[in-house]
Amino acid sequence: MSHFQQKTHSIWQEIQGPEHPPLHTDRTTDVCIVGAGISGLTTAYRLLKEGVKVLVIDKESFGRNETGLSTAHLSNALDDRYALLKKWHGPEGSRLAYESHTEAIQMIEHIVHEAAIDCEFMRTDGYLFLGPEHDINYLKEEMAAAHEAGFSEVGFLSRAPVAFFESGPCLHFPHQAQIDPLKYLKGLAQAVTNMGGEIYFQTRATQVVGGPEAYVKTDTGATINCRHIVVATNVPINDLVTMHTKEAAYRTYAIGIKVPVGQIHGGLFWDTSDPYHYVRMKFNPSQDYDVLIVGGEDHRVGQCEHPEKQYLKLRDWVHARLGFAPEVLYHWSGQIIEPIDGLAYIGRNPGDEKNVYIVSGDSGHGTTHGTIAGGILSDLIAGRDNKYAALYDPGRFNWKCLDTYARENLRGAMQYADWFATYKEEKRREDLAPGEGGIFMEGIHKFAVYRDLEGGFHEFSAACPHLRGVVHWNETEQTWDCPFHGSRFSKMGEVLNGPALSGLAPRKPERPATAGSEKVSEESPPPAP
Repeated sequence: MSHFQQKTHSIWQEIQGPEHPPLHTDRTTDVCIVGAGISGLTTAYRLLKEGVKVLVIDKESFGRNETGLSTAHLSNALDDRYALLKKWHGPEGSRLAYESHTEAIQMIEHIVHEAAIDCEFMRTDGYLFLGPEHDINYLKEEMAAAHEAGFSEVGFLSRAPVAFFESGPCLHFPHQAQIDPLKYLKGLAQAVTNMGGEIYFQTRATQVVGGPEAYVKTDTGATINCRHIVVATNVPINDLVTMHTKEAAYRTYAIGIKVPVGQIHGGLFWDTSDPYHYVRMKFNPSQDYDVLIVGGEDHRVGQCEHPEKQYLKLRDWVHARLGFAPEVLYHWSGQIIEPIDGLAYIGRNPGDEKNVYIVSGDSGHGTTHGTIAGGILSDLIAGRDNKYAALYDPGRFNWKCLDTYARENLRGAMQYADWFATYKEEKRREDLAPGEGGIFMEGIHKFAVYRDLEGGFHEFSAACPHLRGVVHWNETEQTWDCPFHGSRFSKMGEVLNGPALSGLAPRKPERPATAGSEKVSEESPPPAP
């Protein structure tokens, strides 16, 4: 087995986080927040500072959500570039995007000092350099757009002022920052509980209902009655279709490389390729080495035949760019939700009661978008105006991005063709190696089968419970991934990522046909989309 087919583990997940029990009894609170990542806990922190009663639930234990898989670039040099943001949102929209992410970095710095969080926060510079697809005019256009958005300090350099690689022409973005995301999240959680907030782990929301008698039901049997609900779950679990047509789920990959202490002095680096690459340092004062973190090679969830090869591509990119064969200490992947117009969806859930709010569409800037969410949502809940609320409104539809909207939805809908795929030489269940999964057919029915390390078989419907796309086996992560809207499930069928609310259904026999009906099973193809 390749090193990159072994269990993934982020560099941040080695710390011991706070332990909070599941919620087993009913509660009443002002605001129930579903999701204990950066978005959820920042919103809780901001609300508690105003004396609002807050309860937070999360289906995972500490650090097992997407925050623990981030590389935590705190940047106002946005991935979709200011030239595109100007085209999509106009000059005023691009200016507000710059201001909101700048203020988010400042807010994180403020919270770090206010709550005394030891999370390795440091200011650093960022550098955008060319991928092979672009020339120097790309950088000049982006610099002009950044200046127009208000980022006047952006400058052009003939190369980044670092010795460890030759960047070529690049843009210099000063006043960026980085943190250890889980140390920061741990400090936020402690601050939330110190102010009287309640946090419960291993508690999954199964129903979200807004209105005058709003409540959240959980898989532990508890009901949380509240005045407001914030769904901060990376993708909205309370929405069946609407929001998921405006965003797409991608996997992004990262490797941590051992480098001698003092060889690389820091900085954030990004190239202009598609998919692009991103680089930062993790300094280890207690070790005799530092770790260079390199990420990228993104693809739509469930739409990559051999995900382990993405790590090999990162390793080869490092070798080609930096001139040494990297010693990889860590490798992991995370989920990025790409909105069609480059900016997150933060605010009232469209078509819902006015007291249900969502945070989604991080677009590779989950830490700053999540911090922006804390400000917008605390203002909306308090009934105050927020100058960024319209820009990030989840109800918006940007007609300037209609081509992106159509392309991403077509790429998802095309995955329904999996229901009608056949195999000339279908692999038998018995051919699965221990620790391997696969999709099998019987007639028109498809099953997801996992063979455990003891040789036992575990069989499920291959239909994602959200909108019934056929899941794909991810050998590297040992998960079942849905290529339609990005839901992910453990090898034993338990839901890991929404929008699915429940796990894969255990395999069931066909139900007998009744008069005038056809046989129906959980594994049957869905109705035509």
